[in-house]
Amino acid sequence: MAYEQLKLENQLCFPVYAASRLITREYQPFLDELGITYPQYLVLMVLWENDNLTVNDIAKKLILNTNTITPLLKRMEQQGLIVRQRSQADERKVLVKITGQGIDLQEKASGIPQELTRRLAESEMKLDDLLKLKESLNAVIAFLTDEKNRSNGKTDG
Repeated sequence: MAYEQLKLENQLCFPVYAASRLITREYQPFLDELGITYPQYLVLMVLWENDNLTVNDIAKKLILNTNTITPLLKRMEQQGLIVRQRSQADERKVLVKITGQGIDLQEKASGIPQELTRRLAESEMKLDDLLKLKESLNAVIAFLTDEKNRSNGKTDG
């Protein structure tokens, strides 16, 4: 091949993509028991941590566009996991609150991260390796998020 840089084995993005898909697949049996998808699980984790957030706040935490998260939230509302309502202070904002049914899933979901960590730790990778990988990926995410904000003229300060 004339372009070595285009070989799949030479890409950084492919192992990250493949690992993400495979980890999500490992979550699936646990999430099936809860009747939710992985993206719904992520939204619930955000709301379990901080309830009554705007759609924009949730999208920002999950690094998603609002046009991606809005249909997801609509389905979650139909399932009775959340409620959406316009902010009284600013009608442009939609607030998302977790329902009792959504709160009930928290206890059922509480063992999922430990089970997946345990399963991964049974591989050749040790817990320290997994924690270092998480730190490295968080650094990549922070850099790319900051880079995108700079190119869009946005800053947090």
